[in-house]
Amino acid sequence: MLSATSQTLFTGLPYVLDHLAIAVAAISGVLAARGKQVDLFGVVVLALVTSFGGGTIRDLLVGDTPVAWLRDTNFIATAAGAALVTFFAARFWEFPRQFLLIADAFALALFTVSGAKKALGFDVAPVIAVAMGVITGVAGGMLRDVLTGEIPLVLRPHIYLYATASMLGASVFVVLAKATPAPAQACMLAGIFVTLLLRLAAIRWKIVLPVFNPKAAVSASNPSHPNESTSTSRD
Repeated sequence: MLSATSQTLFTGLPYVLDHLAIAVAAISGVLAARGKQVDLFGVVVLALVTSFGGGTIRDLLVGDTPVAWLRDTNFIATAAGAALVTFFAARFWEFPRQFLLIADAFALALFTVSGAKKALGFDVAPVIAVAMGVITGVAGGMLRDVLTGEIPLVLRPHIYLYATASMLGASVFVVLAKATPAPAQACMLAGIFVTLLLRLAAIRWKIVLPVFNPKAAVSASNPSHPNESTSTSRD
C-alpha cells in the first residue's frame, strides 16, 4: 500500500506522460515489425508487448496487482491507436531506419522515470527503485526483439549506452526525489532529460562502454610472429 507521503508526492504527476510513453513504445513496436511479414494483428500484439512488457514486470515485482493496464483500459486504447496509425502511415511513407532508434530512446527515457517513480511510491530502497526504472525501460523492448527474432537491443554489441542511460537517468530522478525538495514533476523531467540526452548522444557519436578484454584473450586472438619484436607500445 502506498504511504501518505508517497501519495502526496506523486498524485500530481501528469497522467499524459504515461500515455506518451505508451504511444511512443507502441510506435517502436510497429517499426520493429518492418520487413518481418507481420500482419495487422501481429503488429498490434508487438505494440502492446512493447508498451506494457516492462511495466507489467515492474508491477508484479512491487506487488501492484492487477497491473496498471488492466485497471485502466485507456492505456490499451492509446497503445492500439498509436499502433494502427503507424501501421497505416508506414504504408504511404518510408520511415528512416534511424527513426526506430529515436522512438525507442524516447520510450526508454519516459518508461525509465515512470518505473522508478512508481517504485518509490511503494517505499522500496532507492537502489531497487533504480532497478525497477531500468526494468520498466528495457524489458518491453527486449520482449519485442525476441518476438521478432532479433537479439534484444540491450544485449547487442556496440549498443551505445542503452541500459546505462536508463540506469543513470533513473538514478538522477531517485536522488532528486529523495534528497532534494524539488517538485516531483521537475525530478521526473530531469531524469527523462538525462536518459534521453545520453542515449541520443551515444547514438549520434557512437559512444560505448569499454569491453572486457583480458590480456590473455588479446594475445590469443593476435599472436605475435616469432620474428616480430615484442616491445610494441600501447596507448
